[in-house]
Amino acid sequence: MTSYQFDDHAIHWNRFGDFVPSFHYTILDLDEKSRIADVLFKFPANEQIVLHRHHALNHTFVVQGEHRLYETDGSLRETRPTGSYTVSPGSEVPHREGGGGQDVIIHFSIRPGNEELLYEILDDAGNPLGTVTFQALVELYQAQRSSTPG
Repeated sequence: MTSYQFDDHAIHWNRFGDFVPSFHYTILDLDEKSRIADVLFKFPANEQIVLHRHHALNHTFVVQGEHRLYETDGSLRETRPTGSYTVSPGSEVPHREGGGGQDVIIHFSIRPGNEELLYEILDDAGNPLGTVTFQALVELYQAQRSSTPG
């Protein structure tokens, strides 16, 4: 069986805040009426992004690498290999995410329904630092579209 490497060089990656310098995203599509956002996230290899909670339903598909989920104490909770598809409802249980031996690229289909809050960003003690709302994704998508060539 032939093995292929996903080439992400043509993707216009955006930096996701100051939480982890190499944590990037690109919004593929955003349907305001249906309230569905399709986003590629790129988490760095052998690193963990900021502690957070998912408040919305997320469908994920691992495009490249190994998607790792970590407990609040940094211990490994779950590993999802390339090709894994997962449906995860919102949860009050915080976690971190990251890549395995290479950067991981994951397609997130974020489906909040009528809820506005998508993610809650937390400090290491679990205290809220900020939020990511559906409206924030709308604004990021508009900014991305206006700055992306073509």
